[in-house]
Amino acid sequence: MKSKEIIKPEEIEEIIRNSDVCYIGFSDGEEPYVLPFNFGYTEDTVWLHSGPGGKKHDFIKKNNKVCIVFSSHHDLHFHHKTVACSYSMRFKSVVAYGTIEYVEEYEEKVKALDVIMKQYVKRDFTYSEPSVKNVCVFKVKLTEKTGKMRGYV
Repeated sequence: MKSKEIIKPEEIEEIIRNSDVCYIGFSDGEEPYVLPFNFGYTEDTVWLHSGPGGKKHDFIKKNNKVCIVFSSHHDLHFHHKTVACSYSMRFKSVVAYGTIEYVEEYEEKVKALDVIMKQYVKRDFTYSEPSVKNVCVFKVKLTEKTGKMRGYV
């Protein structure tokens, strides 16, 4: 069974919105570095948060271009229970490219955190001022998105 390209923008959006985690690929020109993130998504923008330390900050300072992978609708299926090669994984995925930047303004950080929380829990939250000040928030403006699926019509 071959993978099929997804070209409808609304199908690509649906995959992103149904993903629980995204994987961000960074590069400093010498080596790649990939991390999983919880995220929020609005209008071609991916919102992320993390702690203030770590290797990712070094990569971002050297190169703010990133690749993001979203994957959803996973389902293992088979044709013959005892034949290993008859097993395959159904999936839908999106590979996106963009530029990552830090969100520094307090109110924009709160809005970004709201978007991230709404990806997982559909209700409003409050945040303590120290928490907002100490968290790193990023936004990635997507410049390109492509989708693939396997095992779905």
